Amino acid sequence: MEARAKLRYLRMSPRKVRRVINLVRGKGVDDALNVLHFTRKRAALPIEKTIRSAVANYINGTESKKASTEDLFVMRAFVDGGFTMKRFRAGSMGRASRIRKRSCHITIVVSDGQPLDNQAN
Repeated sequence: MEARAKLRYLRMSPRKVRRVINLVRGKGVDDALNVLHFTRKRAALPIEKTIRSAVANYINGTESKKASTEDLFVMRAFVDGGFTMKRFRAGSMGRASRIRKRSCHITIVVSDGQPLDNQAN
């Protein structure tokens, strides 16, 4: 069985969040949370909260409430671009330059089956 959690409209650049999410893709949930706890990036905390939410969704969705995080792994984790706020900043010689403040959506899917890397072998 699998469970998913989404974090939408996070006010961070998708490119910066992808650097952190690539660290946890395919790992066990305990390992992923440990890696995120010691990662010194601003995106680590929202990703950690999203993984915890996906685990809670898994526990609430299963018939047996004895599900543990030892059996779970991060099956899929990806970041999509959200809306972009456009702002203008004064430039040289009376011009205005555009500033794009990006946002993103994070999707985490946890599962109790085999990781995708092991299924291919």
